[in-house]
Amino acid sequence: MSWVEVAADVFVKRYEAGDVNVVAILGPQGVTVIDTRGSPAEAQEIVDDVAERFGMPIVGAVNTHAHYDHSFGNSVFADLGVPVIGHHRIPDHYAALEGPRLRAWQADPAGEPDKKWDHVVLTQPTVLIQRSTTLTASGRDIELIPISRGHTDTDLVVCVPDAGVWALGDAIEESGPPMFGSGCWPLEWPAALDEVLLRVQPGDVVVPGHGRVVDREFAARQAIDLHAVADAIRDAHTAGTEIGDAAGLPWPTWMLRSAFEQGFPQLR
Repeated sequence: MSWVEVAADVFVKRYEAGDVNVVAILGPQGVTVIDTRGSPAEAQEIVDDVAERFGMPIVGAVNTHAHYDHSFGNSVFADLGVPVIGHHRIPDHYAALEGPRLRAWQADPAGEPDKKWDHVVLTQPTVLIQRSTTLTASGRDIELIPISRGHTDTDLVVCVPDAGVWALGDAIEESGPPMFGSGCWPLEWPAALDEVLLRVQPGDVVVPGHGRVVDREFAARQAIDLHAVADAIRDAHTAGTEIGDAAGLPWPTWMLRSAFEQGFPQLR
């Protein structure tokens, strides 16, 4: 995959490992990178790719959320002196979820043989964001917007106002239905996405965490599906059943089970 310019001086590269999107936002003073991927080796690939393609310094790296495939490369950027910016709840998420998972894998790599986490040093962002913030280090305004709990409670939306580009992380996905992964809030996710879409304009470019670049209409359709999952969780909880009717929804049963397992305790 190569860098694709999706708007003026905003580039997206889809990396084969996990089909993760990395965004490079160019400004007069340098490049801001969105997401650091899942290991130091993968992060170093971003650094090398940016240097080769753009020939400009990296002035910031942003985590759209705490999950391993978007933030386990943080140490590479931090070691280079690049500010790593993320949601202020990432340290708590790391302590409760990503950290124990990483330690378990490093103790027994056979448990998740598809991962390459032997050299990962869990590195929280060096700059923690609690409210909407504008980055200016690149010479170009980039808005960082913490949103309500959804895919995680660490979701951070990135907006490039002068280009009409929105990087939503895994608040939406295109290459498959969104994952109800660790630290998910399936009952609140639809409303969190609705909040974001109030600001996204028709014609804006929407970059999902995984898959092809999409538009507002695609994200709105995915919000409708997420609302249906939240409704099914509430209905099943009221009826006292383990999992609700998933007819017509694009998730396999095993993925929906994760949503129900996380949604039921939140109702209680």
